[in-house]
Amino acid sequence: MNTFERAESYIPELFAIREQIHRHPELGNHEYRTAELVEKTLHSLGIETQRVTETAIVGTLTGGRTGPVIALRADMDALPVSEDSGSSFASETPGVMHACGHDVHTTAALGAAMLLTEDRETLPGTVKFFFEPDEEGSGGAARMIAAGCMDGVEAVFGAHVAPDLPAGVIGVRYGKFYAASNMFTVTVHGRSAHGAQPEKGIDALAAAAVMITELRSLPAKYIKDPAILSIGMLHAGTAGNIIANKAEFSGIMRTLGPEDRAKLKNIFEKTIREISDSFGTTAEIRITESYAGIVNTEAETRHVQKTAEALFGPENVRVLEHPTMTTEDFGCFIDAAKGSFFHIGAGCSAPLHNPKFLPEPLTIVRLAALHADIIEQYLSDQCSVISAQQSDVR
Repeated sequence: MNTFERAESYIPELFAIREQIHRHPELGNHEYRTAELVEKTLHSLGIETQRVTETAIVGTLTGGRTGPVIALRADMDALPVSEDSGSSFASETPGVMHACGHDVHTTAALGAAMLLTEDRETLPGTVKFFFEPDEEGSGGAARMIAAGCMDGVEAVFGAHVAPDLPAGVIGVRYGKFYAASNMFTVTVHGRSAHGAQPEKGIDALAAAAVMITELRSLPAKYIKDPAILSIGMLHAGTAGNIIANKAEFSGIMRTLGPEDRAKLKNIFEKTIREISDSFGTTAEIRITESYAGIVNTEAETRHVQKTAEALFGPENVRVLEHPTMTTEDFGCFIDAAKGSFFHIGAGCSAPLHNPKFLPEPLTIVRLAALHADIIEQYLSDQCSVISAQQSDVR
């Protein structure tokens, strides 16, 4: 049997786990029930676990043969969305649902653990399973890394369900994949005056309006790769006939890769200062670095592609031509090692974060099998490389 056929033997267990997680979704940093289910399942497989934050879990499967340490990541949190999928196992928590497929991610990682445990005695290395909280919020990856989860890890893999791919199709992307994001707020201070005597004031609103117009044009002017600077909020003034003494606007910058992230941030700050000086205002700039984006490493992405083609056939694997400007904190793990993040077709037409989003059940089985093959073959390949190097030395 190939690994997918082996994974099919776990369908009753996997479907039951997925349905339980989906029925009882939990928001970021409150994944208590989900975390307990993950721990119970891993313990039943003889896999040791550790709580590295209140709801973050690391499971460790030590193989029977010496080898490298690699990791598999799954996120667990749900979204504040009211479900309208019509599913028989729809959310029983009002206003909360798994609208981004994290129930699938968690269950598939547990399925991979089931498959890899079967091969524990011949497994050439160690596998860490990361079950991350709060990916949809402030992010759990950085906190898990700070707690030491990546210590000794050579490579890390992960995946996301994708409604834009047909069911079962795997999408891989080399290099820049997900955007980095910087949230920002700019507060412009001027001086109030009567609207009939604007020369006696310093118009903070007018300065902010020029800033917004200029800022929105920066990505096209200065950034070669896709980049977005969007402003979604503006507050200014107290009355229509008073020159505003304060204006505040907020938005987000999305860029691909660390170089463009730093470049756009610098141009952003320079533009604000120049416009503020020209109006005679003062400006406070607050930039909060959010997720670092995902830049897949070459060898690990090639490994994912080859493994997926061997398991599902080349016709079911696509090299994705374009990156996505959405964000994902999996990039924190890759920044700490090597790795690759890929997509798997969800088999549903509703988009992510939509009340009707519901990946078809076999997505779990396919993803569990692929995860297991990626990990086991990567460990075997790395051990072969090490053995060859040792032979050359001798």
